[in-house]
Parts: sequence; C-alpha cells; structure tokens
Amino acid sequence: MNPCRFPENFVWGAATASYQIEGAARQDGRGESIWDRFCSIPGNVKGQDTGDVACDHYHRYKEDVALMKSLGLKAYRMSISWPRVLPGGKGEVNEKGMAFYSSLLDELLDAGIEPYVTLYHWDLPQALQEIGGWTNPDMPRYFSDYARLLFERFGSRVKHWMTLNEPYCAAFLGHYEGRMAPGIRDFSAAVLAAYHMYRGHGMAVRCFREGGFPGEIGIALNLMGRLPLTDSEEDRLAAQRADGYLNRWFIEPIMRGCYPQDMIELYRSKGIVLPEFKAEDRALISQKLDFIGLNYYNDFYVRADEQRWPLGFTIENPKNVPVTDREWPITEDGFTRMLLRLTREYGVPKILVTENGASYPDVVDLNGMVEDGARCDFLRRHILAMHRAMEQGAPVAGYFLWSLLDNFEWGCGYASRFGIIHVDYATQQRTIKKSGHWYASVIASNAVE
Repeated sequence: MNPCRFPENFVWGAATASYQIEGAARQDGRGESIWDRFCSIPGNVKGQDTGDVACDHYHRYKEDVALMKSLGLKAYRMSISWPRVLPGGKGEVNEKGMAFYSSLLDELLDAGIEPYVTLYHWDLPQALQEIGGWTNPDMPRYFSDYARLLFERFGSRVKHWMTLNEPYCAAFLGHYEGRMAPGIRDFSAAVLAAYHMYRGHGMAVRCFREGGFPGEIGIALNLMGRLPLTDSEEDRLAAQRADGYLNRWFIEPIMRGCYPQDMIELYRSKGIVLPEFKAEDRALISQKLDFIGLNYYNDFYVRADEQRWPLGFTIENPKNVPVTDREWPITEDGFTRMLLRLTREYGVPKILVTENGASYPDVVDLNGMVEDGARCDFLRRHILAMHRAMEQGAPVAGYFLWSLLDNFEWGCGYASRFGIIHVDYATQQRTIKKSGHWYASVIASNAVE
C-alpha cells in the first residue's frame, strides 16, 4: 500500500491544558480556580483526585519540551491558566505566573516548536465564580481584558491563538449536567453561560484585530456526530436534537451569526429562560476567524427517551461496537464526515484538528516499554480518515494529538490515560509509549502507511 502523504507545510503537534498538567496549584501566587474548588468536594472526581500536582509540568517543563523535540513535534498546543496570571480574575497581575509562561514559550521556540495558545481551557478563577462566573454579564469584559494582557505580553512570540476550548463542556457539562466545574445543574444558567462565553470570545477577537497583533486567531470546538441508534423516526428526531445541543448551538452562531431556531423553540417549549440573543452580540460572535479548531474523539449513538428532560434522548452504544476504555465508540468515518461537514455545510476556510486521541489502560512492562498497540491503531485510523477528508477538499492545515502526556482527566482523575508519553504519577517518570514512537515516525515522514 502506498503511504498517504501530507502537504509539506502540514503542522504536526500535540496538545495539553494547564490544569491537567501543570500542578503547582498553590505556588508562586497562583489563585484558586473553579477546578481546584470542584475537586475539593468529595464525589466530584474519581478517586478524589485533584490537579494539585498533576504532571508537575510547572517544574519539569524543560524536560517535557525536550521530549517534544525528541518526537519531532512541529507545534505544541498549550493553554494559559487564568488564575496563575490573574489570581483574582482581574486587576493585579501575578508576575511570577507570567514569568513561567514566558520561560516556557522561550523554551519551545528555542527547540523549534511553534506554540499554539488557548486562552481559556476551563480553569476560571474562583474569585470570578464568586460573582457569578460565566452567568455574570460582566464576564465577557473580564475575559477580553485577560486576553488583551496575554496578547500584549506574548504576542511577539505567539502567532496562533484560540479563545475558548470546548465551550459546550464548560457551559452545559459545567452548568447543566454538573459533572464539570463549577458543578451547577441549571439549564437556563448553562445557556446563559454559553452566550456570555461567546460574547467574551467575540470581544477577544475584536481586541486581537483592533490591536493589530500578528498571527491568527480561532476557537476550538468539540463537534462530533450524533447518530440514531435505530432506523426509527423517534431515534432520528432525537439524534437531530442531540446534534443541535452539542454541535449546531456552537458552530452556527460563529459561522452564521444565529442560533438554531429548532433548538430555540424546543428550549422555550420546556420553559427554559433564554438570553435575548441581541443582533449586535450575534455580529460580535460571528466575526471572521482565521480557523476553526476541531476536537474530535467519536460519534455517539442516540436513543429517544422522553423521560430525559429537556432534550428527550439518551446515549447508548450499539452491541459489539468497538470502544476505548472510556466506552467511547471508535468511529473514524465520523471524523471524515465532520471535517467535510465543516467544509461543505459551514464553509470553514481553514481547519486545525486541535484534539484527537484515545484513552487506554497503559502500563510500563518489565522491559520499561509501554506497548499501546490499540492507541497506535486508533491514531492510524483517524489520521487516515483525516487524509480522506483532505482528498475530498477539507482544508485541514494541522493535527494536534491529545495528549502529549498522561494527565488529570477531569472527572476521571488519573484513571484515564490519553498520552503518548506515560507518566508515573508517584515518581513523575516519563516514558515514551509505542504510540509516541509511531507518531514520531509519521511526523518524520509526513506520511501514514
């Protein structure tokens, strides 16, 4: 079989997020985040794990950048911890936190690795949550001020910015389902939080444009297919609602300047209080972006269930579907479909795959190796699926594997491993897995066989 080759300028990278790897939660002036508070409440996180230490990247970043260089990474997607640089969320700057990111950026650039920086990967300062967090109408302004600070401090070294990571998770999983920070269970609050996140996104994009900062700016969205479990009309309609809940509610305001009308009508029929969706806000939200980041893990299967308020569906895997250890189905064809959907339905001019990966129960064997063949197979399937989409016109310019390191995986704590580098959390020993060596060969050849 001939190898599938990628364009010469294709960007190969890996991704992490601040709370998931940095640790040093109470050092050098860092403020408390909503995830620090959420983890402190028994029952919220598996094993009562926290991000207090995580991968200790705050102290080991030079070692981690050296590992990135050894793998041949061209780029690294990272996030900045808002409470590390602004402990109160606004006001006084923590210069020690700024110095950490400045040193990390220098280390990356010295290693020939291009930084791609996410402004908000869920670790809101707890001080802002105390005044309502993302439900507070002043939050977009606080976020824009935070963004401006980072553009001004790091704009000479960072040329690629993402405003938000997966606003669906931060809004709906954090404010409706309650299984992520801040742990609220109020659908109206979730919709309002999502709206304010998008207003903040728009204000940050406007700040970037008006400030004349070099480079590009976009957003990272988790968009994944919602497939009917059966051929029944009930399941088909449930899948359409699920698509509106996860996908269309977040891509259409950005690309079309409007919210999906069928979902507005559904929410209103259930008595959910919705924001006003002002025209000037929709224009702000739908400013032209340089790229859309796609976080893709899998499609989910949807079964109609009228007992599930307000959306009337539940997620259920078909029998015998292959899954990862998170029970997520392996659906690489859905990756191709979503990339083509962004291209054909929404006219996205440039796509970065900002996350893609799989969790498996990896162990270091007696030879000091991590033989994660299942992850190698998963990655190969999905990179080939991405290539098929590109052959059909999808403007994919880069791929960031999730994740560089095993890390704190939110509600799953340390029980879920996505990394291509194994981390022994007791000793902080790093071990490149078989998948890491495989990915290095892909980068070196710019091709997949």
